[in-house]
Amino acid sequence: MIELSIFTIGCLIVSILFDLKKTMKGIKGGLAMFIKLLPVLLFMLALVSIVLFLIPEKTLIRFMGNDAGFTGWLIAGMLGSVALIPGFIAYPLCGILIKSGVSYGIIAVFITTLMMVGIITLPIEAKFFGWKISILRNVLSFIGALLVGFLMTLFL
Repeated sequence: MIELSIFTIGCLIVSILFDLKKTMKGIKGGLAMFIKLLPVLLFMLALVSIVLFLIPEKTLIRFMGNDAGFTGWLIAGMLGSVALIPGFIAYPLCGILIKSGVSYGIIAVFITTLMMVGIITLPIEAKFFGWKISILRNVLSFIGALLVGFLMTLFL
């Protein structure tokens, strides 16, 4: 984390040396974007905290822990396929889930399906690409997510 902070400060200094006005404009834009995202981020983190409080840790680990096996992957895949959660919320959520005992393989399946499979957005995608291509892409992405989960389980 310290290395990333040093690198960021170094890039900021270089940017200031090249063009102070553009750098300040970028900083202001970034802060404005952060302030817009902050309420959503806080709401989602609060919601996740409440859900994790209500669901006993034993139940969470039973369905999504290291011993959950393929069933845990399917649950994570289904949740990721229907969830409409942006990445900037999903990654901290997954950090919380890992601390609660959810396995890395299951987290990998969840994140991969969240980003690549869109059951809720399927009708919109089908308008542009047609139903056959859209369904094929989603099915292959789901299978790919399961493969990613399997590989993560092998290596972690």
